[in-house]
Amino acid sequence: MERSTSKDNAKSACLFCNIPTERIIEENELAYVIEDNFPVTEKHTLVIPKRHVSSYFELTEEEVIACDSLLEKNKDRILITDSSISGFNIGINIGEDAGQTIFHCHIHLIPRRKGDVINPKGGVRGVIPSKQSY
Repeated sequence: MERSTSKDNAKSACLFCNIPTERIIEENELAYVIEDNFPVTEKHTLVIPKRHVSSYFELTEEEVIACDSLLEKNKDRILITDSSISGFNIGINIGEDAGQTIFHCHIHLIPRRKGDVINPKGGVRGVIPSKQSY
């Protein structure tokens, strides 16, 4: 009888290791794309490696390339479907103190539109509001 490890338990309980196939927008051998359940903006999507790792820094070079490829394809797909998009934010939360709540690496692709915030200057620096404007 094989004993399950804590890694096996984490994987079996992981939301991103158990995504229904009908939610997958696009995939390749090492990663897939889904719509975010709690979107920041319309068409906010996630690129997720298939292998269960918590951090982007744990990805192999091949997994990084696979994720980057899906980011690019998904960006193009989104732009074709929505002409109001004038920019994107790409974000990755790594660790609880950085805001990570699902401990399976995932990359946010967030479409931006002119006027969606009063002052977009500083972009991702806004994760610490006092540092956004400089």
